[in-house]
Amino acid sequence: MRLTDLTVRNFRNIASLDIELPENGVVIIGANGQGKTNLLEAIYYLVLFRSFRGAKDRELVRFGTEGFFVGGSAHVRVTAGYEVAGQRKKVTIDREPARRLGAAVGRIAAVSFSPEDRAIVAGSPAGRRRYLNVLLSLSEPKYLEELAAMRQALKQRNAALRMGNGDAARAFDSPLAAAAETVWSMRIAWVERWSDRFKSICSALGEPQEAGMRYRRHAAGAEDEGSDLQQLLAKTIDRDLRRGTTTVGPHRDDLRLSLGAHSLRTYGSAGQQRTAAIALRLIEAKTLAEATGEVPIGLYDDVFVELDDTRQANLLGLIRDTLSGQAIVAAPRDSEVPPELFERPRWVMSGGRLEQ
Repeated sequence: MRLTDLTVRNFRNIASLDIELPENGVVIIGANGQGKTNLLEAIYYLVLFRSFRGAKDRELVRFGTEGFFVGGSAHVRVTAGYEVAGQRKKVTIDREPARRLGAAVGRIAAVSFSPEDRAIVAGSPAGRRRYLNVLLSLSEPKYLEELAAMRQALKQRNAALRMGNGDAARAFDSPLAAAAETVWSMRIAWVERWSDRFKSICSALGEPQEAGMRYRRHAAGAEDEGSDLQQLLAKTIDRDLRRGTTTVGPHRDDLRLSLGAHSLRTYGSAGQQRTAAIALRLIEAKTLAEATGEVPIGLYDDVFVELDDTRQANLLGLIRDTLSGQAIVAAPRDSEVPPELFERPRWVMSGGRLEQ
């Protein structure tokens, strides 16, 4: 997939930007705080219509302005705008308003790599669940629909629990369990499909220990991990009422990543956690390529900075195999971009302005 052009208005520190993007991509050089990451964030906003850094839409609006706009063209023209007044978001596909945001998600396919990806491995289970939710929402249209249904039923059940109304809470057990079973099955199927690939990528990146990836359901007890969710909800209703929240289900699960017999989150070094995060992003790219039939756009933000020469070369080889299409590479200095990537035009970012 190729993004041919990009328009940005009042997004973070970027006041106004209109550019045409080369077919194989571009290298963007700029000191920290000049807007490189903001530009990559604006591109990715056209994929998911939310910040890949977890920021709220109002936080993306340039100071002193009333909203932002981002637009770009691949096979389709995708635009997204947000107005602070009324907190309104408007998305269009080929100039037609999107009736449902879920139907517009993923029209442009891209994968973002950044040093912050290490938090997927080192952080809480919520970050790993978000990784699965984003990946599967972009590659499996049914997943996004079932995830939305699960979240709605969960929200209503939790509201009843906070009010201390067990009967009202139990009324949502069936719709919650029905949607959750689909979410569970699709997550587990993906993990089983790609666990060997995760192990092989970590090895190819230079990790000598065997890497592992498995899905862990958060159940009422160890003996309940494979139980039907509706049964678990009935079993835990008293505990849920005491806590005012639903304590079992896909919203409490984890993607367990390991090296040898040890948890990467707990015992992995910063380098090992970063290697695992890169592996997850490469698997994400492969998943999207299989789902869409096209190689996603690669967005690389300071990805090569802390890698030694061997791991850098190994990563470049994996990128050539997995993400052979358009690449937007951002780095603070020329010296931190591998020579193999400088076959692309070199642009400079300063104060939210881009000089070609």
